[in-house]
Amino acid sequence: MKLNIVPARTGSAWVKLGIRTFFKQPLALAGLFFMFMAVMTIVSQVPFIGIALAMTLLPAATLGLMAATREASDGRFPMPVMLLAGFRAGRQQTRAMLVLGVLYALGFLTAMGLSWLVDDGSFARLYLGGDTPTREMMLEPDFQTAMWVFIGLHLPLSLLFWHAPALVHWHGLPPLQSLFFSGVACLRNFRAFAIFGLMWLAVLVLVVIGVTTLATLLGSPGIAGDILFPVLLLLASMFFTSLYFTFRDSFEPPPGSTP
Repeated sequence: MKLNIVPARTGSAWVKLGIRTFFKQPLALAGLFFMFMAVMTIVSQVPFIGIALAMTLLPAATLGLMAATREASDGRFPMPVMLLAGFRAGRQQTRAMLVLGVLYALGFLTAMGLSWLVDDGSFARLYLGGDTPTREMMLEPDFQTAMWVFIGLHLPLSLLFWHAPALVHWHGLPPLQSLFFSGVACLRNFRAFAIFGLMWLAVLVLVVIGVTTLATLLGSPGIAGDILFPVLLLLASMFFTSLYFTFRDSFEPPPGSTP
């Protein structure tokens, strides 16, 4: 397996490829993303273990969306079964994917637990959907500290797991080795990933401004929220579509596979 060092401008290409590929199969990719969200939401509602179980399934579910993107980029229609791609590559890789999921769940719960100690769980309950945000809550110093503690811990966790499911699935790496190479790839291609993140942030800002401006011009500012929610879900689907290309360009394909 060979790591590719890509130029910074590749980050913007990943964003463009994600959006372009999404519009090749918009119904299929949006539908799979909504199924992904629905499964995560339902699983997270299981008493006591829901959040941990959802986080355990997240790497495999993300891999399913990447596999669906690969199908769409090759001109094929991604079927719903693609969401299970992480569990359909044999017993050994299924076990590795589950180990990866357990490691992610432990990391996520550790980050959330440490933030809980800072503000007695206010940020954690808001993040997990248990509380309604208020201005007073979000201005509390403890709340803001807890938020930054979680972000500071979750960001490196995300980089470790960014490519890991794909490396387990397509390169057959064991979980710990996939985490190592994922982290190295993100660090070595930091400039491209920085451009990637900034580009998506710019797209998000432009979409929000566009929707609110349109609602104002129509004389109904109140409908901006109603329009914005589904639009942001579609934007999130495009973001997840772009993840495959960050992996594809960061590593040489395994021997015998189609580039």
